[in-house]
Amino acid sequence: MPLFTDFEPFLIPILFIIIVGLIIFITYYFSTKQKIIRTLSKLPIKQIGSLKNNELTRFTGKALHVKEPLVAPFSKRKCVFYVIKIEQQKSNGKQQSWRTIVHEEKVQDFFIEKNSDFAMVRLHQNPKNYTSYLVADKKVKSGTFNDPTSEFKALLESYHIKSDNFLGLNKTLRYSEAIIEIGEEITVAGIAKWKSLKEPIEGYSYSKIAELESSDKQKLIITDLPNIKSKKRF
Repeated sequence: MPLFTDFEPFLIPILFIIIVGLIIFITYYFSTKQKIIRTLSKLPIKQIGSLKNNELTRFTGKALHVKEPLVAPFSKRKCVFYVIKIEQQKSNGKQQSWRTIVHEEKVQDFFIEKNSDFAMVRLHQNPKNYTSYLVADKKVKSGTFNDPTSEFKALLESYHIKSDNFLGLNKTLRYSEAIIEIGEEITVAGIAKWKSLKEPIEGYSYSKIAELESSDKQKLIITDLPNIKSKKRF
């Protein structure tokens, strides 16, 4: 009993550390990024020409547009997929937090190409037939002593957001942008389907093309994370 009493003052701090560590681990392990990495690592890496119908597989190659590409709102880069977020810092007494005021995601169908082989990737947002993780590579922010750049201010105005408050002081705002740029190397996983080509593709001489699709049980997976290793290779 005395031994237990000696440790009693340390029990609450130890339990607190264990609980915080568990929360951090669970948040990390079940994050979209880690779930995508775990799923892709279990799938074989294949060449497009060796894909089989109805086979779940992954493929890495360059993203190419099918139609007029999208244009990222801030960087103005041409792309087939972008995700942007505008957040404002809010204070509640001593605590500060970020509130999302704009979250926009736009996609379009695109080709993925490697060594002159093409596959089509068809994306739908309603209902959403894919899960994704894109690396945010454009970030900008403003604050009390940090005026927004003219480009950032123009972006905010396009979303009807004022960069200052009623006192004329800058709001604390931040912007992040993640895209799949034309020609960027990405990884896509999905159900392979071979289909007849309705219109010719420049540089592609075959009459059929592989499409990577979703199913009722399997969404397409899309990421621009580099160097995701596979436990299987064919």
